[in-house]
Amino acid sequence: MRGCSCAWMQEAPRWVEHQVNDLHPPGRSLCQNAHRSGGSESLSDQCHAALVKLNLLRPMEAQLKKLRQMLEKECQLSQELKNQNQDLKRQLEHKEKHLQALQERLDQLDCTTQRTSNELPKVWQGRAAVMAPEQVPEVLDITANRVQKTSSETSQIVKAIGKNDFLRRLDEEQISMMVDLMKVLDCRAGDEIIKEGTEGDSMYIVAAGELKVTQAGRDLRILSLGDMFGELAILYNCKRTASVKAISAVKLWCIERQTYRSIMTNKSKMKREQLMGFLKTARTLKALNDVQLSKIIDSMEEVRFQDNEVIVREGAEGNTFYIILKGEVLVTKKVNGQQKTIRKMGEGEHFGELALIREILRTATCTAVGVVICFSIDKEVFEETIPFESLELHDDANVSEIDEKPEKARPETSLKLKDLVPVLYQEGSYQGDPVTLGIGGFGKVELVTTLEHRKYFAMKRISKQHVVAKKQEAHILLEKKILQGIRCDFIVRLHAAFKDSRYVYMIMEFCPGGEIWTKLKEAGRFEEKIAVFITACVVEAYAYLHNKGILYRDLKPENLMLDSKGYVKLVDFGFAKELSRGEKTYSFCGTPEYISPEIIQNQGHDIAADFWSLGVLIYELLVGSPPFSSSEPQKIYAKILDGVLNFPSYMGEGAKSIISKLCRLRPGQRLGNTKNGIKDVRHHRWFNSINWHKLRMGQLEAPTVRLIRKGPCYINFDRFPYDKTQAEEEFSGWDCDF
Repeated sequence: MRGCSCAWMQEAPRWVEHQVNDLHPPGRSLCQNAHRSGGSESLSDQCHAALVKLNLLRPMEAQLKKLRQMLEKECQLSQELKNQNQDLKRQLEHKEKHLQALQERLDQLDCTTQRTSNELPKVWQGRAAVMAPEQVPEVLDITANRVQKTSSETSQIVKAIGKNDFLRRLDEEQISMMVDLMKVLDCRAGDEIIKEGTEGDSMYIVAAGELKVTQAGRDLRILSLGDMFGELAILYNCKRTASVKAISAVKLWCIERQTYRSIMTNKSKMKREQLMGFLKTARTLKALNDVQLSKIIDSMEEVRFQDNEVIVREGAEGNTFYIILKGEVLVTKKVNGQQKTIRKMGEGEHFGELALIREILRTATCTAVGVVICFSIDKEVFEETIPFESLELHDDANVSEIDEKPEKARPETSLKLKDLVPVLYQEGSYQGDPVTLGIGGFGKVELVTTLEHRKYFAMKRISKQHVVAKKQEAHILLEKKILQGIRCDFIVRLHAAFKDSRYVYMIMEFCPGGEIWTKLKEAGRFEEKIAVFITACVVEAYAYLHNKGILYRDLKPENLMLDSKGYVKLVDFGFAKELSRGEKTYSFCGTPEYISPEIIQNQGHDIAADFWSLGVLIYELLVGSPPFSSSEPQKIYAKILDGVLNFPSYMGEGAKSIISKLCRLRPGQRLGNTKNGIKDVRHHRWFNSINWHKLRMGQLEAPTVRLIRKGPCYINFDRFPYDKTQAEEEFSGWDCDF
């Protein structure tokens, strides 16, 4: 190619020759081919074009090579990162499993440290177990049971009580009585103090030694000096959920449930009688009867003042009435620019009563001498409690008037137990088994029918032996008595009652729409108009019961049933109680999330407890869970006593208002329990959409009807396997009039 006559080719670099020749067959160059085919001008043009192509190819090849190298490096780096990610992922999964195991262990230790070692936390799956009423001894001889303790022993017990969420809320006198009545229990190494699954009635505090807590054979924790366990047992009869065994010789302080409850109940009764006597000495209140005075006590709050703290100041506007429970109060008045002592007041004396009935300025200054504890009520609350225009009225005060339909005459029943046959499941895994509508602590509810009329009934079957074992004979008989006398469209009807050697039977009205509880679980939470309608039905049931002097005490979604029209009926009267106006009852019973503060504190309760539970129900219907809940019952009680309501952002102002007014800590201040009674509940703005007369007449279209599924008569109920076991026979005769 160097012999080529093209001038520009003579100066081409050596690599051009190789590149050009590579494009043509061996032994023949591009220029030679060109010379053979044409003149020098044609050859020159062709050589020039070939070199131009070569000049363009070379940088492109270099760029491609560079890109190929970069791509290889990227692929290599990507593979390395992928390998690293897989390693990291494996390490992370391993660490997460390890952390999960540690967290589970920490949760166990943390829960058992903060609460009793034998009442272990349970995951909240709807509701804590209900507590049946239990009799309280009328009189307790405290002196006979008192055990002397050293100051260090007393301090140790008080410190242990102070660490407990529930018991630390007791007042000084109650704690002092508990300390006095605690007995000593000495145990040897290996002794089992608590056995898992058994029923307990005592609470313990470790005074010396160590104990091991186990559950299902698994070690949970070690108890040592100052630790408390078993305190749920002093509130109500419950099964132990763990075992506690002495590791070494152990000394324990213990108190039984009846002793504890007697302390609380007798203290509350004495305090109430004391306050009643104090109020009767107030001239302004002398026209009030015992029922009205009792309502004032329910509305009063305990307040504490420190030494030299001014309780009321001369010349200030007065709106609060005080009764001195403990301590002394110095009364002074300004004379010629100087404070002059008028007198000292002590326990049982009161001041500020005129502030309850008219606007006045304080005529003197009242100052605490040392620590002073008073019971107080302000004018606004007093006006809600006592109708001034009716001060001279007594038992005929119009506080429970209700607008209701006249009762229907009770029809005679021709039902016989032998005529009732079980309804069977027609499909599914339980096909051919009798339909069970629900299961309770004393028995179950079955769906039955009559062959002749094909009418459905809910048959409540209760084990007589279990009733006797739990000492609930009086309550079962009372439930039957109450239901027999009820004729209300918002309360389930009792059609008949039977008995045999094993069971007592109550044949109830069947509500095909199922439980509100089931519908709430399906929906998560209800929209407001559904919650309003459900609650309105409950208000009507309450109005009927309270007017008859019946306290319900077990409101919750599980005890609300839907009829075929979507109207709500109250069921299960196992905790109901007949109560005269102004009377209190002291049983500890109900469902933990719905129990009112006064029941927990054994202060005595009445229909105000029903209004508290109404507020809890509204909250649960709108939110899907109750406002006071925990996996640990005593933490539920602690939250209830704190009374703090946390509302979600989506809840309306009307709902927040009615819940807050129903869930007031002081029973006398609750909506429904003030001077206008249940009328105040009906008139609250949250119920603006309800025409109460049409509701009572069954003329409102129920928004709940769309919650009811169509299908077999049992379609709206949870399904339960059929239990073929028979209860033991029982012949004590407690049910002779059943």
